[in-house]
Amino acid sequence: MSISAAQVKQLREMTGAGMMDCKAALAETNGDIEAAVDWLRAKGIAKADKKAGRTAAEGLIGVASDDNGAVVVEVNSETDFVARNEAFQEMVRKIATVALPTDGSVEAVSAVDYGDGKSVADTVKDAIGTIGENMNLRRSAKLNGVVASYIHNSVADGLGKLGVLVAIETDGDAEAARAFGRQVAMHVAATSPLALTAEEVDPAAVAREKEIFSTQARESGKPENIIEKMVEGRLRKFYEEVVLLKQGFVMNPDVTVEQAMKDAEKEIGAPAKITAFVRFALGEGVEKEEADFAAEVAAAVKS
Repeated sequence: MSISAAQVKQLREMTGAGMMDCKAALAETNGDIEAAVDWLRAKGIAKADKKAGRTAAEGLIGVASDDNGAVVVEVNSETDFVARNEAFQEMVRKIATVALPTDGSVEAVSAVDYGDGKSVADTVKDAIGTIGENMNLRRSAKLNGVVASYIHNSVADGLGKLGVLVAIETDGDAEAARAFGRQVAMHVAATSPLALTAEEVDPAAVAREKEIFSTQARESGKPENIIEKMVEGRLRKFYEEVVLLKQGFVMNPDVTVEQAMKDAEKEIGAPAKITAFVRFALGEGVEKEEADFAAEVAAAVKS
């Protein structure tokens, strides 16, 4: 099939691989970008699956907490200009606050009373009419109990571009637990783990990595029994990279997050464990259609 220059460019931006390698990968995979990324990784040409381009969503992440837990919400707008608007910021902050008594689902947060007898959903609709730009409550989540929060790239109190919640179960000093939890939340912001434990990693992600590792091992020419051990070793390394409790702690890379939690029990004064985390990065998972400015100008001239 014919491989376009745009496809090659996209794959280069995603992987950092050379142009000819990208063309070869796309040819081998019939133009399938994701499959081409895996092909390059299996060949050792690309080390990571990086998403290219900017995301579609602007807006803000909002976080609110009380003694019973914490909530994180993502409210999107079309432009960053609106996200810098004080009225929009106040709306996101209040949405997070009124979401605290709910279960944290988008449905529950949308239906909760924002004030003046209006729901959050109706308030967002009114803001669309006032500001003249599309907005939506894209997602929300809540963790209960002793919960620490962290906002990265903060633009105002409780608002930013990336929000993290970390829940800790303990009968000890709640404030000491939250202080350690905030360090873990900063770690999560930096490392973006896929899951809390190995058992919680998406089986599809594990299968994908296993297939890549198997391909790499077979190309080394080793016998099957050795290949199996090589793959097992690579999977252990994979879990150390993507599972929160197994990752080296950013604050002290000599210990895992799990061990750091154990060490923190001295300050907390009781056994403690991390039970859950949530990480919202603004616009993640939403692809933005990149505009070809030159083509737009040419089309305008033609018309």
